[in-house]
Amino acid sequence: MVRVLVVDDSAFIRNTLTSMISSDPEIQVVGVARDGVEAVEKVAQLKPDIVTLDVEMPRMNGIEALRQIMEKTPVPVIMVSSLTTEEARITLDALDIGAVDFIPKNLSDLSINIVKIKDNLIDKIKKIGKRGLPLLKRLSSRKPLMMPGTSHVVSHRRINIVAIGSSTGGPKALQNILTRLPKDFPVPILIAQHMPQSFTGPFAERLNQLSSIEVKEAEQGEVIKRGIAYIAPGGGHMSIVKKKITETIISISGNKGEYIYKPSVDVLMLSVVECFSGHVLGVILTGIGNDGLKGMREIKNNGGRTIAEDEESCVVYGMPKVVVEAGIADKVVPVDEIAGEIINSV
Repeated sequence: MVRVLVVDDSAFIRNTLTSMISSDPEIQVVGVARDGVEAVEKVAQLKPDIVTLDVEMPRMNGIEALRQIMEKTPVPVIMVSSLTTEEARITLDALDIGAVDFIPKNLSDLSINIVKIKDNLIDKIKKIGKRGLPLLKRLSSRKPLMMPGTSHVVSHRRINIVAIGSSTGGPKALQNILTRLPKDFPVPILIAQHMPQSFTGPFAERLNQLSSIEVKEAEQGEVIKRGIAYIAPGGGHMSIVKKKITETIISISGNKGEYIYKPSVDVLMLSVVECFSGHVLGVILTGIGNDGLKGMREIKNNGGRTIAEDEESCVVYGMPKVVVEAGIADKVVPVDEIAGEIINSV
């Protein structure tokens, strides 16, 4: 049984979330809190397996409450955030402080939209709550790693592009990786992170400020360039198309049939293999489900290289797990070692 504490200043949302979460027989709501002060007290008192935490609250907001919870009684926290650019930035701060994930709510049509998040929220609560906080090594330095010198020998064919897929827990993992890549990183990086449309822009901006390489939200029709990381915009699928021998452009589209996640890791990776064949490095990070399995398989089958995040450092060992179990991963390493593996591959 996963024990949950629900924190929100709105009685309607507290009741809706409680009723929604309690509908699953494997989950028990052990308490509710109306603000950050109550949240900190009840986490210490009730010792829940997981907390859903509103961002904006009176007396003490979600960010300050999260900070205190992480200092005093660390527990997995899922932020509940409205779909505004400002709250997106605050939510990204929360992920930086220690929240494991977030659930977006649409305040303009709350009674309808909050029900739409039910299955997603229950799935996340069960998987994260049963697992607890991931065991991450805290490195004292986030300085970019050095590119290997000319003496570095790789027996594989040359890598011309990196494709990365991630979901739950991915923002923190991507920050860990991209902030360690050097300014002179020699190939483009394409990233599909499951994230709403209003979040991917602020997320790319944040990573760009923290990283030595340029990080940006991808745009329709732009030519990909080496040393730049492109984040797929939320709400659509990102793929690439070869226009000339020396030019590859980004395509953003709304519908790709059977792919339920937007952006889809599979859609991205399959297009990258089509354009770059065996010269691709595929990386699959923490996340629920199996998005990326088809793409990583194609990368492997075409002679590219594949890296999966290991179970211990994942927030949710779902997407990497299916890749590892299918025998597709060339390397399975903790998130702290992935930047080094990427650098050694290119």
